[in-house]
Amino acid sequence: MKNIQKFHLSFELKKARAKNDEAPVYVKLYIDGKRLEIATRHFIPLRHWDASRAEVKPSHPDYNHINTQLSTIRSEITREFLLMAAQCSQVKVLDLKRRYLKIDDKPVNKTITQAFDYHNLKVEQLVKAGKLCEETLLRYKITKNKVIDFMQATYGIADKPLPDVKRSFVADLEHYLLTKKGLHTNTAYKYMKNLKKVLTMAIANEWMTINPFIHFKCTYHWRDRDVLTQEEIDALIEKQFSVARLAEVRDVFVFCCYTGFAYIDVFKFERDAVIRGLDGEFWLKTNRQKTGVKESVPILPIAMEIIRKYKDHPYCLAHNKLLPVNSNQRYNAYLKEMAELCGIKKNLTSHIARHTFATTITLSNGVPIETVSSMLGHKNIKTTQIYAKVVEQKVSDDMKLLREKLSIPIKKQSAQSS
Repeated sequence: MKNIQKFHLSFELKKARAKNDEAPVYVKLYIDGKRLEIATRHFIPLRHWDASRAEVKPSHPDYNHINTQLSTIRSEITREFLLMAAQCSQVKVLDLKRRYLKIDDKPVNKTITQAFDYHNLKVEQLVKAGKLCEETLLRYKITKNKVIDFMQATYGIADKPLPDVKRSFVADLEHYLLTKKGLHTNTAYKYMKNLKKVLTMAIANEWMTINPFIHFKCTYHWRDRDVLTQEEIDALIEKQFSVARLAEVRDVFVFCCYTGFAYIDVFKFERDAVIRGLDGEFWLKTNRQKTGVKESVPILPIAMEIIRKYKDHPYCLAHNKLLPVNSNQRYNAYLKEMAELCGIKKNLTSHIARHTFATTITLSNGVPIETVSSMLGHKNIKTTQIYAKVVEQKVSDDMKLLREKLSIPIKKQSAQSS
């Protein structure tokens, strides 16, 4: 008669390994007095763990989801134990752990999609913590799908072990994005840079040893940016709109032109966003949603007028907002309608306002590029230097006027000599 083994499973929060008031959850396995632990990927704040029930408290925002996953782990390990008990006389706790984790004698290499999943999980956690924006996570998810489509189309597979990713894989992916998908060079290179970051993480985790990007350079080709001239900005400011929503969109757009903030940052500004700087002037400060870099801008008179105009606006009062900003989709749609009414032929978008601040408002008026770079929250001044190319046209126009001015005495002198 087969001996009945004593099997027990529980969950424990490892307080000894806590960091920043969060500790990892471990599975504790017992078979006939032999004990082993299995780490889960969950880290729980100490105050949200119910030790008596060995589960997450309802005070945790994701308690239901996490407890469900812990319950699934319990069911899967128990099922593996029962299957092993039916196949052999004695189940060893180490064998159960290896079977549950799918560990065999051969090392199992991580794959590209597993690397993406691991990386994207970390990004998702940073998004929830408010350190990154949702758009960043979305970009990596899209990149993963692009890489999967490439592998299926090129190799007939949906995944690839990381050690098998060679330099040719990177070159083939670039060619695929540029030719088969017909992407613009800059768009293709953004996907390549995302993959490069994921594979760099894989190397750091020792999932692969050779960097396939070692001889590949992701080069961004700077394109001319549409910006508004001062005349076009003045036309917007002076235009009288009979429809309130267009007047509000115009004001928000002009505000961005005179502050350089991106749409998402202006959208999030609350009523108390304006502060007094050390110089006694009014400032707006934020951490850019896109990069997390600090962006500080003194408020110019026109921008200040717009803030005061909407101080008592019903929407701003009800939602604690600095300005009445529409959703991005509506905002861009209204911009096109507004441009048509003002006779502006350029395709107005929320980005053009930021570019206009960098060129027409600041660089063209002699503000040093280092100062502009700081106000825009750029990590590298090279990012700001793309706007200097646009300003070259103004330099050319100014020098043309100077040439004409300096040539007058020469003409007069020639006339007198004759």
